Amino acid sequence: MTTTSGPQVDPGHLAFWALPQQERAAAFAALRRLDAPRWVPFRNRMPFTPTDDGFLAVVRHAHVVEATRAADLFGNAPTAASLYDVPPWLSRYLGSMINMDGPAHARMRKVVARRFSPRLLARLTDGIQQRAARIVDDVIAHGPGDFVAQVAQRLPVEVICDLLGIPERHHALVAHHGTTLVGFSDPEYTGIRREYLLRHGAPGPQHVLPGSLRIVRAGHALVTLVGRLGRERLRDPRDDLITTLVHADADGERLTPREVGTLFVLLVLAGSETTRATIAHALSLLTAHPEQRELLLEDLDGRVGGAVEEVVRHASPVIQFRRTATRDGDLAGHPVRAGQKVLLFYCSANRDEDVFADPDRFDITRSPNPHLGFGGPGPHFCLGANLARLEATTMLRELYTRLPGIRAVGEPEMLLSNFTHGVKRMRFAV
Repeated sequence: MTTTSGPQVDPGHLAFWALPQQERAAAFAALRRLDAPRWVPFRNRMPFTPTDDGFLAVVRHAHVVEATRAADLFGNAPTAASLYDVPPWLSRYLGSMINMDGPAHARMRKVVARRFSPRLLARLTDGIQQRAARIVDDVIAHGPGDFVAQVAQRLPVEVICDLLGIPERHHALVAHHGTTLVGFSDPEYTGIRREYLLRHGAPGPQHVLPGSLRIVRAGHALVTLVGRLGRERLRDPRDDLITTLVHADADGERLTPREVGTLFVLLVLAGSETTRATIAHALSLLTAHPEQRELLLEDLDGRVGGAVEEVVRHASPVIQFRRTATRDGDLAGHPVRAGQKVLLFYCSANRDEDVFADPDRFDITRSPNPHLGFGGPGPHFCLGANLARLEATTMLRELYTRLPGIRAVGEPEMLLSNFTHGVKRMRFAV
């Protein structure tokens, strides 16, 4: 078989992600049976990327790992979070370390990594537990409605705001703008008709401005908020992450208020929004698989960690990340030219039959579980992976200890996205 044979599907196109989950899974399974990653031509082109002609779809676990390890060949710059190049007027709000390589990335990651070490995260455990308990208190007091708004979104937003030192009066604003940013391709948040998005796959020239303005406003609001707090912390240091980031450490490393602002946008997107999806998918999956729910309840403390790992593998809250070839080379025997886009589909790698037995089965006792839900090995592995695990396990333990009958009601309302496997709303009962 060759890389151009096989199913003619476009997993970068929004119409593909509007298909039923079983159809998408079957398409990825067919792509994994090819000898090497397949080149997918663009069906439409964004106005600010007229020379792009497609991307290499990397769908097998081993190939995703290979590309992730070869960070010198497959870089995150100019953008890792978007199939299409981000225009300059938008990148000023989204240009954090996720879109950097080499020394620039290493510098910012070094400054941030200290606050995400397992030792320092252990100090957050009690605070996260208290937050989770208050969330369940509110569910009991007010009754169930939308699980995403009442539970899944609240904890990660509150935790990341606590970590940075953002006052509680701003939490609702952070949640609102974070939802807008992560929903950059969903008609509810862009204002672009669903029919147009499904036909063209991305906003066209005449529709870029309205949808992008909402994203720009959301990014600008978050960068402005945290930039202002950063300047305050320079004058009045406190025990929070913003203070740590804007003040020089022993090596003289620090971030500017603007860098702290764009980093916060990244934390909202990669941290709070994906953890929100993990918690929401957990309730949905445990409702759909009552035998797994019973297994969890039999030994909640012993199995909740494995349950979170299996939710991340099975649901893959981050669908894919993009890399860009820095020079000519090859991936799994497939030639790659400098400048070509390479999409690493974690959702497919996490169902690879060569790695996972019965990969479509949801099994909270799966072991080993070498999923790539937090990225592959290398310099861009998710810094917040341990925090996400801590939040999700704490929230599930609190929910199933105090509300063991909690369950999703009906089908969740899903985000239309080729980047985030997000849940917009989900009714629930206790």
